Amino acid sequence: MEMMTKFIPDNEATNVTVEAFNQWGTQRLPRTIGVSLAKELIFSARVVDGEEAKSIGLISHVVEQNEAGDAAYKRALALAKEFLPQGPVAMRVAKLAINQGMEVDLVTGLAIEEACYAQTIPTKDRIEGLLAFKEKRPPRYKGE
Repeated sequence: MEMMTKFIPDNEATNVTVEAFNQWGTQRLPRTIGVSLAKELIFSARVVDGEEAKSIGLISHVVEQNEAGDAAYKRALALAKEFLPQGPVAMRVAKLAINQGMEVDLVTGLAIEEACYAQTIPTKDRIEGLLAFKEKRPPRYKGE
């Protein structure tokens, strides 16, 4: 199970709770926010608001809700637009390296990273990226 970026509207009704035996649980939460704070939140069942959740690293973004009620959606869309120009092959293996690497020790994680990077070496997208850089133009990746 992978962690996802969470977008929380910061308004009077928004709170985040930690359920010890749910998605974050006793294994993922300590890896995300540290053992001491994870114990504090799990043992106390304390509710944290969006700002505190962001400050402790539980979520990535907090947005002020707008009248349309789609502030979180708009922020997620803006973030996706930042990702869009990146090479799809590199993005895919980076995601794989991060997700798998977080489940193992650092040495194994570095080996996973190296293996993932090696998958990008023979790709047309890598050559396109290098050419685009040399020619000072935006790359045109095709996912190949």
